[in-house]
Amino acid sequence: MIRFDDRHGPADAAPATAYPELAVPDWYRDAKLGIFVHWGLYSVPAWADVLDRSDVTAENAYARHQYAEWYANTVRIEGSPTKVRHEEIYGLGHSYEDFAHDWHPAEGSVESIVGVAQRAGARYLVPTTKHHDGFCLWDSATTPFTAARRGPGRDLLAEFSAAVREAGMKLGVYYSGAHDWHATDFPPLHSNTELFALRRNDPAFAAFAAAQLRELIDRFAPDVLWNDIDWPDAGKCDGPDSLQQIFRDYLAAVPGGMINDRWGVPVHGVLTREYQDITTVQSEVFESTRGLGLSFGYNADESAEHALDGTALIRLLVDVVSKNGNLLINVGPRADGSIPELQTSALEQLGAWMSTHGGALYGSRPWFHEAVQTPPDRVRFTLGASGGAGAGVGTGGGAGGRAGAGAVTRAGSGTGTDRSEVLHALLLEPGAGPVTLDERVSAAVREIAQVTGDGTEKIVPGAELTGSRITLTPKAEEQVVSVVSLPLR
Repeated sequence: MIRFDDRHGPADAAPATAYPELAVPDWYRDAKLGIFVHWGLYSVPAWADVLDRSDVTAENAYARHQYAEWYANTVRIEGSPTKVRHEEIYGLGHSYEDFAHDWHPAEGSVESIVGVAQRAGARYLVPTTKHHDGFCLWDSATTPFTAARRGPGRDLLAEFSAAVREAGMKLGVYYSGAHDWHATDFPPLHSNTELFALRRNDPAFAAFAAAQLRELIDRFAPDVLWNDIDWPDAGKCDGPDSLQQIFRDYLAAVPGGMINDRWGVPVHGVLTREYQDITTVQSEVFESTRGLGLSFGYNADESAEHALDGTALIRLLVDVVSKNGNLLINVGPRADGSIPELQTSALEQLGAWMSTHGGALYGSRPWFHEAVQTPPDRVRFTLGASGGAGAGVGTGGGAGGRAGAGAVTRAGSGTGTDRSEVLHALLLEPGAGPVTLDERVSAAVREIAQVTGDGTEKIVPGAELTGSRITLTPKAEEQVVSVVSLPLR
């Protein structure tokens, strides 16, 4: 998958020094779990070609795109399975934009989506406000191609904003800055090269995008600006609607707001990693994002073989958090706003686990030590607090989100006096039995934490030193991920 943080240009664009500091705020580092919501016109056909991908190659990957939210592109590619199926079902005269008349979300559906996210343990929610198809979920003054003026007849983003705030969560907004296929005449995209080349960079489109982004900031004061792909090049130079000015205005309006890395400029906030396996503890905060299945938008052809179950989702979250990341896991509602049981089941299992063990993740920080930069098999570590599922204690790590490889970074922004700092060892496969750490990792653990048999009378349940190696024993009743908490010295 593409990494966006090192993509920027053109050569005459504003330098990094023209931008404000894009620090990763502590609230975000404490949150750990967010819910992405891809919901739009593409939820009506709800289809992408996923049943047999054995013959997908680099040459035909865009015609066989696994993302259902890319329907507006794949349906325009001659000979694509999407185009063939679309004409069979909807007829030759039915365009993608006709789905704007066919989309009718149920009343109360937004509140139900937010409720699913809240019960899963998410601390922030990021709905798509405009995907690459150009359809706006808010009542924009810049275009009539909106949910308020077409089929839904409602400002869906206003409903999300109200429901998310009522639930006590943070609100992010996804916005497609690089592409708006409703406002362009480019042919369909066939490759990653065309993804960046076939996009509008003219001043008029830059002003259009800036006006929409300013609407989102002014109306909803989002805690996260989550842009996708890039930004029109004409908007990267000096001026009142330049991206650097918008960033300054946003951070003045929303202190503690966060900005991601997909703007095509030489600065970034949080790094995003899409469907990527991060193998080591990262020195910089990142956000891992993916769908529960192979797509972000709802695909009616996806089944259990394509999707994460509850156990896999919980283990993914633990792995990501231990490596200095947040997980932004996506739900793709049906057109009516209901979320398929395949997705809700996994999220309900995650919520149940988080209600018991969230204290090992919320407010925690990664353990920066060379011995565990590549974590040992079946074990992940976080530095956090005992005594509950809130944010941790201390202030180490700061808002910048970087630490050295040998550092002990204390937990997050909470200050509860009934908590003590601990090293959490999270055992990913409790059913496989105890894990004995090698001598190097055992020595690193003993540098900062207490274990049974380490020269003291203290009994630390689940952690025992025998010779020079520590054995971690999962609790018998915990079969998904077991937590062993070791008091810090």
